[in-house]
Amino acid sequence: MCGILGWIDHRSDLREQKPVLERMCQQLAVRGPDAEGYWITTGAAIGHRRLTVVDPEGGKQPMIREHAGRTYVLTYNGELYNTAEIREELEKLGHRFLSYSDTEVLLVAFIEWGKDCLKYLNGIFAFGVWDDGEHKLFLARDRMGVKPLFYTELNGTLMFASEIKALLANDMVKPEVDAVGLAEIFGLGPARTPGSGVFRGIRELPPGCWLEFCNGQSRIGRYWQLESKPHEDDFQTTVERVRYLVVDAVERQLVSDVPIGSFLSGGLDSSIIAAIAARRLLEDKEVRLPTFSLDYQGNAEYFKSSLFQPNADRPWVEQMVQAIGSESHWVELGQEELADALEPAVLARDVPGMADIDSSLWLFCRRVKEHVTVALSGECADEVFGGYPWFHHPERVNGNSFPWSTAYVMWEKIFPKNVKKKLKLSDYVNERYMEALKSVPRLPGESPVEARRRELFYLNLNWFMVMLLERKDRMSMASGLEVRVPFCDHRLVEYVWNIPWEWKCYGGREKGILRQAVQDLLPEEVLLRKKSPYPKTHHPEYLALVTERWLDIAADPQSPVRELIDVNAVFEWVRRQGVDKPWFGQLMAGPQLLAYLIQIDSWLKHYRVNIVI
Repeated sequence: MCGILGWIDHRSDLREQKPVLERMCQQLAVRGPDAEGYWITTGAAIGHRRLTVVDPEGGKQPMIREHAGRTYVLTYNGELYNTAEIREELEKLGHRFLSYSDTEVLLVAFIEWGKDCLKYLNGIFAFGVWDDGEHKLFLARDRMGVKPLFYTELNGTLMFASEIKALLANDMVKPEVDAVGLAEIFGLGPARTPGSGVFRGIRELPPGCWLEFCNGQSRIGRYWQLESKPHEDDFQTTVERVRYLVVDAVERQLVSDVPIGSFLSGGLDSSIIAAIAARRLLEDKEVRLPTFSLDYQGNAEYFKSSLFQPNADRPWVEQMVQAIGSESHWVELGQEELADALEPAVLARDVPGMADIDSSLWLFCRRVKEHVTVALSGECADEVFGGYPWFHHPERVNGNSFPWSTAYVMWEKIFPKNVKKKLKLSDYVNERYMEALKSVPRLPGESPVEARRRELFYLNLNWFMVMLLERKDRMSMASGLEVRVPFCDHRLVEYVWNIPWEWKCYGGREKGILRQAVQDLLPEEVLLRKKSPYPKTHHPEYLALVTERWLDIAADPQSPVRELIDVNAVFEWVRRQGVDKPWFGQLMAGPQLLAYLIQIDSWLKHYRVNIVI
């Protein structure tokens, strides 16, 4: 995994701007701690920071290839899981390779097929190719949005980068946020509208899309989207197909020239991945799989069972470690370090995120990186198979907004009147929600109930899942750790999309068909464990810490967040709602509200955000 960036300006000699490009690239150093490279000509400047995972010598970037009298330059962040198949196809067409890296295969695939190369790729990626002969830039992002790609267009120039901070390192790009950006943060946040970069003028290329830029003009196209059609396989065939796709995705994603491990919570999703990976590594390399699990100091004493988090992870992890024979590592976080990490977590993400749900992952990944460079994660199975509570509870299923969030209602109660009037959060959220529903690929003849289920899956895949993938990418890459997500394999997502709901929840259980497909891989207790999300702290000390820090911010007249929030109303809301009732997702409740506000204040200060409303 890596950090990529580029700057295209056909009217300028960008060779004079190398110090600026280096400054931008330095912002991506944590994504690529192993090497850096540049390619600069009159109207194009390409940069790269590398985290070496496969082919240390043959995968250096930017990668340059001459073909038919033209020069192509690639900067690429990602991993292809079908490199061998694509290379074989290209060799049949007469191409020869100098390395075994997926980087070279991707560049040659683009030279041969142009934008159609995207149809061949199985992997996670964001990349840019500069065609020096045509003076044209081509950008693309993977189907699910696992890897990030931001860009901005200014007076006929285009800049792109893996992270917003690299764009802001160029003085041409101003850290401004208008009413739309604030509505993203407060109305939808920590989720974002697909394509939004929050900062004014900064966009993110949506998943499954490409962008071409030539002569100061850009155009965007979509190369992949879900297709709704009748599911024709019988139940047993469906179970077998799900089994094959899951196992194949995990085994493909074990390719690495550096140490690899797996996250393990003892839940269904991470346990499936760990079981498959442990078996394959033992068979192929005769090595034990390192697994990494998270807990918090005091959780054994203070854990509270709830609808959203019915039980703690440790007993289930211990069962899985014994069952698969993994090399188990525990990371236990303290309350103060969790609060201290709120600021570095928001700086890793460039926008306010999931509060301590982010900061805990930021800390966790730093510890994991001490042992491995690549890790597998069970993220996204809930979006693909329908595991969240809001897929199953009638009031959420039949709601008229994003089912994981009531945030905008809360914020409207703690905004000052002038801010509430300018942002109009309920209108903004409703507009984004209705726009999203218009994009759902419908199935003619589907019952209203099934049509609504399809809407929920679409919203989760294109909004909630993308937010979690953003979190996973930024918190892991901030430590130079590459995290892979097998449940995001597009073949699996495409297939499961059309499986009937009664089969997805086979046996009356969330993700029932997935359980059926892997029943021989896991201990029965783990196989039947109720859905339990990513762990969070339950220690009252954490609430005391974030309360104290919020009080300090609220008392400081220089705190920029004070202009946006009614300080007294915040504590009134926490008092009335309590500390356990979520306002976003399954985990963000009272303590996370205070932590989110702390992050917003840190973000406004660090990025010197100019609010324009």
